[in-house]
Amino acid sequence: MNITYYGHSCFGVEIEGKHLLFDPFISQNPLAAGINADEVKADFILVSHGHFDHIADAVSIAKRTGATVISTWEIHEWLQKQGVTNSRPMNIGGKWMTSFGKVKCVNAVHSSSLPDGSYGGNPMGFIIESPAGSFYYAGDTALTMDMKLIGEYRKIDFAFLPIGDNFTMGIDNAIIACDFIGCANIIGMHYNTFGYIVIDENEARNSFSRAGKKLTLMKVGETITKP
Repeated sequence: MNITYYGHSCFGVEIEGKHLLFDPFISQNPLAAGINADEVKADFILVSHGHFDHIADAVSIAKRTGATVISTWEIHEWLQKQGVTNSRPMNIGGKWMTSFGKVKCVNAVHSSSLPDGSYGGNPMGFIIESPAGSFYYAGDTALTMDMKLIGEYRKIDFAFLPIGDNFTMGIDNAIIACDFIGCANIIGMHYNTFGYIVIDENEARNSFSRAGKKLTLMKVGETITKP
């Protein structure tokens, strides 16, 4: 399983020969200036909610690649109005067996509106289970007791958690989330892109380490194997 970081909360994950792209926000992200969104691969695009910093490049990449976009019903309908015809509407609690494995939609505590101001449905996270491994992509969320359900019913190898605070949970709550989901191997996201969410990266890593957890902070454009 190869993981590529495209900045903010956007990751590409290659599983079983398929390319998953999460929350594509590249062309409008100054920290991702070295990434060409027109060259990013995608067979599936998973959109956690409708805010511009998670959906900005979804339409263009979906049209170019023909990728299946997985998101809420409301975002599915909005995408169709933008000319995206290949999308799979889902909602919290639902699962879908795909060519690479299982997608399970789980709760996220946040808000969701689309670039035109229309309602984006309930924000959500995704659990991906595949022969190559399983992981949790939290999307934008506060710490929530619902995360304990993940720890009780799923075995995940690593998780993508927001750590920038202000709009989502910060470092302290992300460490608690590790215990809730039963996973100590974390890739951080949703930090440093805007002034509101700048963090001290060394202190963030040290805070996780003191709690017996591992925090990986990837560089934009970097590719790693499953941590």
